[in-house]
Amino acid sequence: MKVAMLGFLHESNTFLAAKTEYEDFLRVSLTRGDAMLERWRDARHELGGMIAGCSEADLSIAGGMACLAVPSGTITAESYERLLSEYLVELQKALPIDGLLMALHGATVSEQYPDADGEFLRRVRHLVGTELPIVVTLDLHANISAAMAAHSAALIAYRTNPHIDQYERGYEAALLLGRILRGEVKPVQALEMPPLLLPIACQYTRQDPARLLYTDLEDVCMWPGILTASVAMGFYYADVEEMGASFVAVADGDAALARRAALWLATRAWERRQSFLQHLPDPATGVSMALLAQKKPAVLLDVGDNIGGGSPADSTILFREIMLQRGRNALVILYDPEAVSVCSASGVGSRVALEVGAKSDDRHGTPIWIKGRVRSLSDGVFTEKQVRHGGWGGGNQGLTAVVETDEQHSVVLTSLRMAPMSLEQVLSLGIHPEQKDVLIVKGVVAPRAAYEPIAGEMILVDTPGVTSNNPANFTYHHRRCPIFPLEIDAAFPLSS
Repeated sequence: MKVAMLGFLHESNTFLAAKTEYEDFLRVSLTRGDAMLERWRDARHELGGMIAGCSEADLSIAGGMACLAVPSGTITAESYERLLSEYLVELQKALPIDGLLMALHGATVSEQYPDADGEFLRRVRHLVGTELPIVVTLDLHANISAAMAAHSAALIAYRTNPHIDQYERGYEAALLLGRILRGEVKPVQALEMPPLLLPIACQYTRQDPARLLYTDLEDVCMWPGILTASVAMGFYYADVEEMGASFVAVADGDAALARRAALWLATRAWERRQSFLQHLPDPATGVSMALLAQKKPAVLLDVGDNIGGGSPADSTILFREIMLQRGRNALVILYDPEAVSVCSASGVGSRVALEVGAKSDDRHGTPIWIKGRVRSLSDGVFTEKQVRHGGWGGGNQGLTAVVETDEQHSVVLTSLRMAPMSLEQVLSLGIHPEQKDVLIVKGVVAPRAAYEPIAGEMILVDTPGVTSNNPANFTYHHRRCPIFPLEIDAAFPLSS
């Protein structure tokens, strides 16, 4: 039996002024047909898992296309239409097929279509017909819509944050599609969307309260007749109607069972909603805690400049606070192509005095003057061989300069935004992060897979920015109302 495979992965932060263009996907990864299979075959990613699962299920992959870009702003209407037209051309080439695997993010937004993933599925469904089974994988941070559920046979979301089970979810999706095509199961799907936002700082799946969501999920997946189930914690940096947590259950031919399972998951989460409201230290307190930490290095997680959530990657708020508190021997990575150009022109070994950071907007601090020596220049390309958040192995932060300041700070200046999912991002530059006293890491949960093994202490800091922990810091125009905790008295009608 023949299947096609499509992957469209972008997390869209609608609070960023800068838009995402077609070229942003080209810069990271955009492949078709045999090149797509070669690119993803051995990756610890859902696309790699799908390829392996198809082999196991004796399904041949007739063709397809996959692209991804670093999380960033809303996709322009022109770029979205260009991408979708290319996807549909590749899918048309593969027809006739027996089934379809799709890897979507679930929090993708275009200028014209707030539910960009749902619109993609709608157009695909129009092309392949109503009967063709489509099994979809989603990011754990998906804002799942009714359209996504209506146009798919099954939705399967990651179960770990950091996302280190992507391969397994892709593999699961392919095996399920194989069972559907052999007539072994007839999936029916239910979606529950309680009025619930889960703050990002509490979404670490190895710790309560998030861990309990997935304990419940494990229970549901053991219910007789349940084929798969998912918890999506949502993405509240995308101002869309579907924003928030959602719960999916897929049963074998039993719609009532699927509905009961999804509702049980949603109700259990709703009853624990207060546990997701936790206080984080402000920048001054967080930096003080790091400087006084007994075990080094202390890792300051810069919640407001979470690159994995689409932030500009150049906040100076924590770095400035370290300077104010006379801290030494810190590591900070800043997106600053302008400063990289100055360092490149000056050359390795030269002394420089320059302003760094906070050049993208006025929400992430102000530029900081530093003085020091250009320690190195690099092409910024690195490879991660371990299973890490993101699962795709390669990184490119563009031409990169390392400046060692007079205070022994290592300031890494990059030409491309790069989320801190891999220690190779700095090891490849000759920096040993375990030898620093303080590390500023621009993320929340995703960097833990890389940084926890070397960290003396991990400190989440409530910094301002386009990925602030508190959804009350954003002005929404399209969300559901009421929704907890923005409306503390919001009710879930079917909960106990």
